Amino acid sequence: MTGLAAEQLERGSGGLDGGASVAASAAGPGQASPMLESLRRIVQEVNNAPDLERALTIIVQRVKQAVGADVCSVYLNDFDNRRHVLHATDGLRAKAVGRVRLELGRGLIGLVSERAETINLDDAVSHPRYQRITDTGEEQYHGFLGAPIIQNRKVLGVLVLRQREKRHFGDDEVTFVVTLASQLAGAITFARTNGELARLQDDGIPQRFLPGLPASPGIGIGTAVVVYPPADLNAVPDRRAENLDNEAKDFLGAVEHVAEDLDRFAARTQAHLSAEDMALFDAWRLMLESDTLIDGTLSRIRAGNWAPGALRETIAEHAKVFDDMDDAYLRERASDVRDLGRCILTHLQKLTAAPIQYVPNTILVGDELSAMQIADVPREMLAGIVSTTGSGSSHVGILARGMGVPAAMAVADLPVGRVEGRELVVDGYRGRVYVAPGPTVRTEYQRLAEDDAALTSELQALRHLPSETSDGYLVPLYLNTGLVSEARPLGIEESSGVGLYRTELPFIVRDTFPGETAQMSNYRRVLELFAPRPVTIRTLDIGGDKPLPYFPMHEANPFLGWRGIRITLDQPEIFLTQVRAILRASIGLDNLQILLPMISTVGEVDEALLLIHRAHEELLEEGYQVRLPPIGVMIEVPAAVYQCEALARRVDFLSVGTNDLTQYLLAVDRNNAHVAKLYDEFHPAVLRALLQILAGARVHGREVSVCGEMAGDPLATFLLLGMGVHSLSMGAGSLLRVKRVIRSISRARAREVLKVALQCEDAASVRRLLLDAIEAVGLGGLVRPGK
Repeated sequence: MTGLAAEQLERGSGGLDGGASVAASAAGPGQASPMLESLRRIVQEVNNAPDLERALTIIVQRVKQAVGADVCSVYLNDFDNRRHVLHATDGLRAKAVGRVRLELGRGLIGLVSERAETINLDDAVSHPRYQRITDTGEEQYHGFLGAPIIQNRKVLGVLVLRQREKRHFGDDEVTFVVTLASQLAGAITFARTNGELARLQDDGIPQRFLPGLPASPGIGIGTAVVVYPPADLNAVPDRRAENLDNEAKDFLGAVEHVAEDLDRFAARTQAHLSAEDMALFDAWRLMLESDTLIDGTLSRIRAGNWAPGALRETIAEHAKVFDDMDDAYLRERASDVRDLGRCILTHLQKLTAAPIQYVPNTILVGDELSAMQIADVPREMLAGIVSTTGSGSSHVGILARGMGVPAAMAVADLPVGRVEGRELVVDGYRGRVYVAPGPTVRTEYQRLAEDDAALTSELQALRHLPSETSDGYLVPLYLNTGLVSEARPLGIEESSGVGLYRTELPFIVRDTFPGETAQMSNYRRVLELFAPRPVTIRTLDIGGDKPLPYFPMHEANPFLGWRGIRITLDQPEIFLTQVRAILRASIGLDNLQILLPMISTVGEVDEALLLIHRAHEELLEEGYQVRLPPIGVMIEVPAAVYQCEALARRVDFLSVGTNDLTQYLLAVDRNNAHVAKLYDEFHPAVLRALLQILAGARVHGREVSVCGEMAGDPLATFLLLGMGVHSLSMGAGSLLRVKRVIRSISRARAREVLKVALQCEDAASVRRLLLDAIEAVGLGGLVRPGK
């Protein structure tokens, strides 16, 4: 139970300090209660247990002793065979362990599991749900206390205390047992995923999957190759520099080496990535060469710290800027900053890591994988990617999708240190990972992988075909991006243009606001690359939860704070400079559209339009032949939904950011693990909000685009088509999948599905309807194969 198992036990579901608070309150100030001391000792002893069997034995023995009960037992739920199995006991007959199996839901054990709450009875025998079990000798006991063992809302088993005489267990004793039960949940989950629990049962149970977040669709079957960071920045101490010039020279040399590594990785992966995905290498170069990183480290070296220590402080400061952001895409950039820091430190320390031996069908596994570690694997050998951290918006997830490699992120229960060389199955559609899968699981996923390969081949045949419904209705598909590369590999031509170009990253990686000329160069690049197709450039969306290093803001509630259009209107010089740069970049191309973010009032639009017209007039006076482009607003807060008609009267188009709109409508932070399951874009409230937006836009003949994750979901295509959305904007990896759905259905069919969906009262019902609809046209493999 050492290592990850101990960590799982430590964190459990309830937590030691919170769960033991009632017990602790019985002691005087500054004095721990006997119960709390017992709890700490038990947790420590269980942490040192070599396996789950020994851990369960320790728990039943120590809990029985601490509470003064006659019996302590642990029953675990076997859902596949629908039974409760006695796995450990102190007080009942030892031969009953593993052999006593109650039908799921039967008896008092079943009642505790069914209710998912503690049951405390003076006389269990008199309870109507009591079930006599003669094999254990349990019929002679009266007092009963049963506490559910719960993890992620699922009852894994029951921790039971019995007393020969009638006894109602006290509040501190109940709290003690509940806390131990919650701590036990993590260890049971670990043992189950590691296969240990199966070995403890006579006939075993089917191999369980480890849940995570889907990051890149597809099925990967192969052998785990574990990688880990090459250098530990956190372990670097401060040290007085002997020679400041040499330290600075070493640092700059290390940066140059990392730049060369980036160029090598880019060359290796260019054949497998789209232009949008190749732009990630530009992002790393921007970060690597940013004033914040270079000047910040050199400044600390000049202050007397040696290069590794100066680098550690700079990376920590720079990463924190991203860590504090609410935007998921930008927050993931913190891991990229740390990756670059580790790479620089590796060269500073002149570490020469032993080359990793990649095998055919490598499943790359790690706690915090870097995109550069992925780029190091020969593409023909890479079958899947699994990380215990991260999300679909991390660079790892973006690269995986661009390369067409199945990936699962945030697989928190994966015992990374124990899977090297073992066979893994990665279900990138559902974010699941199977360790050493049984024959049935492996055969089924092998079939799905073959189906997936056939589907991928079918999707490739759609390249350059129009994105139109079976009844001839054209639905333009655009790209969401934040950086573009100068390269033009195949794939970039699939989009009808750029539906959302984020302008934040070049601002964030600097230590001062970029000037008009520097901004113009960036915008000109993307406009030229896609000309004559339209490019929608969103004005700066920073502030509150996304502070700039040189323009910090600290707010109590950044979700509802100073951000987006609010900050740029309050700081008009920032807005005017950016708008001037955008307008100048479009000269002679005329494929520009401007998008205003975080609009919540018509007054904000009026102010922004005045400033845009002012910038336009200034440029004309200065001799620039600029044209005023179409201007739109993002609908991403509820207030904008209810004023969409008034907003549509003022602008040329509307663009719906479904990620933020869903989050604000449902009052759910989708990055908060406690409530993330409540976040669902198919919630009836979200669907009705979209209908209201379209209705308001229709009054003034304005087009509506959807640019959130919903746009790239093949399931949502039915609803968005049925509603009459004019265009969709998404990541490059979703283009062909969405196009496949569009070309397979008619608008009439989409309207029929929408009509039924609007009668549903919850998101789950909508999702089931859409799954049935996509299966009916033979495209179930686009979403969740094998479901």
